Amino acid sequence: MRVTLPRALSKLGYCSRTQAEKLVAGGHVSVGGRRVTDLSAWVDIRTDRIEVDGKPVAAEAKVYLMLNKPRGLVTTRDDPEGRETVFSCLEDLDIPHVSPVGRLDKASEGLLLFTNDTVLAQRLLDPDSNIAKTYHVQTQGRPTEADLARMTAGILDDGELLKAAGVKVLREADKTCWLEFELREGKNREIRRMLEALGFECLRLIRIAFAGLPLGDLEKGKVRALTDAEVTALKRRAERA
Repeated sequence: MRVTLPRALSKLGYCSRTQAEKLVAGGHVSVGGRRVTDLSAWVDIRTDRIEVDGKPVAAEAKVYLMLNKPRGLVTTRDDPEGRETVFSCLEDLDIPHVSPVGRLDKASEGLLLFTNDTVLAQRLLDPDSNIAKTYHVQTQGRPTEADLARMTAGILDDGELLKAAGVKVLREADKTCWLEFELREGKNREIRRMLEALGFECLRLIRIAFAGLPLGDLEKGKVRALTDAEVTALKRRAERA
């Protein structure tokens, strides 16, 4: 498989694409014994000998993790504002470089996948994949049936069509309501923006399932490896997409 050198380092699970670009530009990477600093250089990850600071880079074993993301963490490896990131939950794990599969914003909670399987991650995130993601959402106020219908029909916000694949009421209190949303796309802050457009405040947003994989009873802030059966099921869903 021929890819650019920074992408090769990322695909091999050595580091992120951004980190790889810095390594290449800094003269730390060689291919076939020759130092390469050109970010656009092409390599074949199956046959070319790639080294970083003289040490061979080999494909890492594939890792698949689930995190129950707590509220208040940002989904990035390094935050320029110094905020705590989701990677603080992975600090004690002896694993190769992994990346989150998509994002949850700082105020959101729940299921977040990590992997170094870039092929699977790309398939799961492809807008055309139609992968389902399920959320439980607490609102201030109770949306009417007409409001629910508008969210499934589509709401235009800032020139972008926001649309839930499904939404239903789970339970109600005097001033709040819990809803279940199913999304098939990955637009930025999609649920929050739909609710705001209808005049409702989103109090909590928890992702409880991704591609049919449930969060289950995993404790907040805890991480676990996916089972072989779960990985197989994710790959099958991605292949059918």
